[in-house]
Formats: sequence, C-alpha cells, structure tokens
Amino acid sequence: MSRYDEMSELLDELEPDINKFYNKGNKAAGTRARKTLQAMKKKAQDIRMEIQEWKNTGKVDEI
Repeated sequence: MSRYDEMSELLDELEPDINKFYNKGNKAAGTRARKTLQAMKKKAQDIRMEIQEWKNTGKVDEI
C-alpha cells in the first residue's frame, strides 16, 4: 500500500466521525475523530521523515 493510500484510508475513516460530531453533537464520535487525527499526524510525520531520508541519501535520484 502506498503512503498516499494509507493517508487516504485514514481520511476516509475520519469523515463519518467528523460529521457525527459536528452535525449531531455525538461526543463519542469526537473522541474517535481525535484518535484518527492523531494517527494521521503520526503517519504524516513518518512520511516526512522518510522523504527527508530519501533526499539526504540520494535515493530520490533513483526513482
């Protein structure tokens, strides 16, 4: 699975909970949304580190 697909999957997971929280006031959905957002933040940081590593090692030139 590509990094983009991983982020897209998390975003798809987030959408229903965001809607339930903001449109219906469902507090449990807010908790789930925060958990998914935290996972997205971690995944984004991992991707950023991977990109930096590839840049620094010259691996990008091989693509």
